[in-house]
Amino acid sequence: GEITRALSLLFEPGRVTEVRAITEEGMASGYFDDHEALAAAVVPLDVPGTTGIYVTLNEVNPALLSRRANRIKMRLSKKDATTADTDIVRRRWFPVDIDPVRPSGVSSSDGEHAAALERAGEIASFLAERGWPAPVRADSGNGAHLLYRIDLPNDDDARDLVKRALEALDLLFSDGTCVVDCANHNAARIWKLYGTTSRKGDHTPGRPHRRGKILDVPEPVNVVSRDQLKGLAAALPPPPARAGTPARGKAIDLREW
Repeated sequence: GEITRALSLLFEPGRVTEVRAITEEGMASGYFDDHEALAAAVVPLDVPGTTGIYVTLNEVNPALLSRRANRIKMRLSKKDATTADTDIVRRRWFPVDIDPVRPSGVSSSDGEHAAALERAGEIASFLAERGWPAPVRADSGNGAHLLYRIDLPNDDDARDLVKRALEALDLLFSDGTCVVDCANHNAARIWKLYGTTSRKGDHTPGRPHRRGKILDVPEPVNVVSRDQLKGLAAALPPPPARAGTPARGKAIDLREW
């Protein structure tokens, strides 16, 4: 039920998405325009040995359905393509992933998990004060997610805008406890499929495996404007000017460079 709810929230009916799973046997992938078929296909994969199950957030070129139409192929070979940035038709979500700082390859502790959820609330409040609509709030299993609805083309300007907006949140809210993941700016980024389990390392009392879930959905889910994204990105200081390359044979003034 949680998987179906997530799919209905994230994707319009009939829209193609790729589902990808990291399993002990390797990478598994399939393309779906049928939400019920997708949910039925991933449930058998959500077992010990599968690290995580993910979906492409943004709108995928419908032609890609023919790669693996409403089915999942296990153990992809090098010849089996997955979704690239150029395969995205349009950007539909601005994804904010708050991850607790911890050793790599392990699940978060209860305290780390709670800290990420609290930080997500701080970010949502900060953006609300600047006129942003309420986000979809979710639990990734190890950290917290905020999803803001956007409607942007898949071009260089949109990529750079999303990247700088995430970097601004990273600058403002990342510390030694939690970090905002800036890697989610690329159009074909895969995202946790809510209703499935995150399994990093072994399940232990101190670092348990948890199922991702949606925590809150505003009614309605309003769109963040390009100007609001630009306003957030403007909080990031401009990069320093790069010095030009000296002419061949001319010595470099190291202090000036």
